[in-house]
Amino acid sequence: MTEEYKIKTFKDLEAWKEGHQLVLMIYIVTKMFPKEESFCLTSQLRRAIVSYTSNVAEGFSRRSSKDKAHFYTMALGSLTEVQSQLEIAKDVEYIDVMTFTKLNNQAIIIHKITNGLIKSVKMRRN
Repeated sequence: MTEEYKIKTFKDLEAWKEGHQLVLMIYIVTKMFPKEESFCLTSQLRRAIVSYTSNVAEGFSRRSSKDKAHFYTMALGSLTEVQSQLEIAKDVEYIDVMTFTKLNNQAIIIHKITNGLIKSVKMRRN
């Protein structure tokens, strides 16, 4: 691995980068949700996706592989919450099918990256 591609901070992780993109996308989309959803679906979606990136960041800073895997797995749980909440947003017509597909596809990409991250951490011993 060359120095320019070395992972130095959590922000260098593809899981965090892609998750951060979804954070931004969700914040933009939820601005258009009805005001009565501010403390319900809007808040839940935002908290769940922020929880994803926060857990990835926290996992990165952990020393043991077991701790890292735990936080990355917690992140995966938050991402699954986001996917469920996006389904609800689509079903109640807060987002159209095209927007849902774009957000859900990003979530699927992140899910795969996170699973890979968990597997790679579990393969290490420390």
